[in-house]
Amino acid sequence: MATEDVLHSGEPAVGQHRDEPATKRRKFTPRQRKAVIAGAVGNMVEFVDWAIYATFAPIFATQFFAPRNPTAALLSTLAVYAAGFVMRPIGAALLGIFADRHGRKNGLVLTVGLMSGASAVIAIAPTYTQVGILAPLLLLFARLIQGFSAGGEFGSSVAFIVEWAAPGRRAFAGSWQQVSVGAGTLLAAGMGALLTGVLDQQALQSWGWRVAFGAGAVLGLVALWLRFSISETEAFAKATKRPGPRRNAFAAVVRDHPRAALRVMGMTILPGVAFFMWVSYMPAYAHLTTGFPLREALLANTIALGIYVIAVPFGGLLADRVGRKPALVAFAAGFVVFTWPALHFVGNSFAGLLVIEIIGMLLIVGYTGTCAAVMAEQFPAEVRTTGIGLPYAVSIALFGGTVPYVVTWMNSSGLGGLVWLYITVAAAISLIVYATMPETKDRVLT
Repeated sequence: MATEDVLHSGEPAVGQHRDEPATKRRKFTPRQRKAVIAGAVGNMVEFVDWAIYATFAPIFATQFFAPRNPTAALLSTLAVYAAGFVMRPIGAALLGIFADRHGRKNGLVLTVGLMSGASAVIAIAPTYTQVGILAPLLLLFARLIQGFSAGGEFGSSVAFIVEWAAPGRRAFAGSWQQVSVGAGTLLAAGMGALLTGVLDQQALQSWGWRVAFGAGAVLGLVALWLRFSISETEAFAKATKRPGPRRNAFAAVVRDHPRAALRVMGMTILPGVAFFMWVSYMPAYAHLTTGFPLREALLANTIALGIYVIAVPFGGLLADRVGRKPALVAFAAGFVVFTWPALHFVGNSFAGLLVIEIIGMLLIVGYTGTCAAVMAEQFPAEVRTTGIGLPYAVSIALFGGTVPYVVTWMNSSGLGGLVWLYITVAAAISLIVYATMPETKDRVLT
């Protein structure tokens, strides 16, 4: 069925269709379409703010840390980047419990407000030469708030979008959550390409990077308006009416769903490494390791991201048709084979870098077109946000947030030739998880 056929329908509004077989494919109703769009657009704004940091880190590093040693300043800036990931499990636990008790909509409003507010703080923060140690402390504080917000955003947005999906179209609906991640990252990369193209180095380092953070904060107002306008999911409404006391979602996940939580962690190891390497850090990596012009690297990244964003919904449609496992296995096996030649030839030419970016991002589609649905299918509605968000955030913090720092450290320590092995081992671990997990395509959400 074509993408446009899935999105356009005049059928009466319905919720989760718990009484129908999951294999029966239905078109999206107007209410479902509005909910998916609102959830995805708000998530896109969240990830604009999140991705701007990685995109502009090589530019503003010396503004927040002592400028005498640019490499040390960059490593310190990337350490702050990684510190944001430490807060993601905390945000996932606390905001997940909040969304499982008070609703997905309320959780989504809170997360985008925190993220955009932190971006505003970074945009107006004083520099190291102006206030000394206070500058990196302010940067760290804002990044910790962003990490806290991002931790709660993933579980809330995935639960919200997938719970609104028509049966047999959960992967397609969930893929729009990942489209929004790619679109937010694309917008951040586009800002990087635009600002590095029109401003000289002095202007970029003094005030150009602030424009990007300021724009991310303003976009947060749009996301807040969208999220206030949406309705709560029927799955959550039904869960609140079930008899018996409401249990703490965190305790329930640990006690009743430990295997599902560990499965979510395992399936996130490779994406945590590959996504942040290919989608966020590849321009800086190519620039730092080979001297490739940052402007051209950002342009290649932007083009590849555009192709990736277009491809993700089709990955979701494919996962709805053939199943979750085949798509995930292809993603991991592809990185086992592709990583060494990709990083070996990364700096040869613009065309070569572009091809490497495109192939890597198309492989990632096997995961991003599938992950929202397959994670939501692991848990019941009462604990779905926490069950998705917490193990995902823990895995991302351990294996994703450390990627820029680890890779930069390896290159500066003469170990750059082993970066491919770091990614390949992550791919092999996730491949084992994907190959042994149960297929959930036909599972009915409760």
